[in-house]
Amino acid sequence: MIADPHNDALPTKDAAAQEPMAGDLAVWAQDIHKTYRTSSVSTPVLGGVDLAIPAGQCAFLAGPSGSGKTTLLSILGCILSADSGTIRVLGHDLMRLDEDGRIAMRRNHIGFVFQRFHLIRGLTVLDNVCVPLTLRGVPMPQAQERARRLIEAVGLAEKVHAHPRSLSAGQCQRVAIARALVGEPKIILADEPTASLDAANGQEVMALFRKLTAEEGKTAVVVTHDQRIFPFADRVFHLENGHVVQTGQPNALVHV
Repeated sequence: MIADPHNDALPTKDAAAQEPMAGDLAVWAQDIHKTYRTSSVSTPVLGGVDLAIPAGQCAFLAGPSGSGKTTLLSILGCILSADSGTIRVLGHDLMRLDEDGRIAMRRNHIGFVFQRFHLIRGLTVLDNVCVPLTLRGVPMPQAQERARRLIEAVGLAEKVHAHPRSLSAGQCQRVAIARALVGEPKIILADEPTASLDAANGQEVMALFRKLTAEEGKTAVVVTHDQRIFPFADRVFHLENGHVVQTGQPNALVHV
């Protein structure tokens, strides 16, 4: 169990030795539970998950399909709510947020990189990247200026007026990364960002992702089962059956 960094009580010696100081944590979660329920069936997905991710690091949530990775990412991203536990992201207590608060958290502090890109097919690359800013009411000239800088940073300056249907999978993922960063969020959540890419494109996209997040001082949480990209992680949380069963540096883990 990880000591609550916001609790007035002093942490135990073991907790203090293992975990960073509270101000250094972008994500802190303890004993997270989540069960999906229908009228006749209850399916436990998370059964008591603890996480501590320092600001400025890239953490991977790894494990087999059905282990709870995407559910946990969705909870951290205020898309889903946990049934119980304690969750603080960027100092915000997610368990106390109402729906408006979760929307504001997603809009103002979190950038998403989706597995299937979720680009709007009828919009150009420039317009797709502008979407998070236009939702905030940023004037179009400012939104486009920021979007153009990021499109150039991901190597797609010549594609600024192209539509997603004319792009490769790797190019679409670059657009998705630019869109995730355009709002200058402090935390980036990525769900299987290399799943639709071949090995070479996957490595290239992750190298770009790490470079951009490092340059902008972001914290990143990445869901993946692709062990080929583990070297890009600062730490890996390995989930099985809704529990974190292994945590550590990527080169120190025994991958199962």
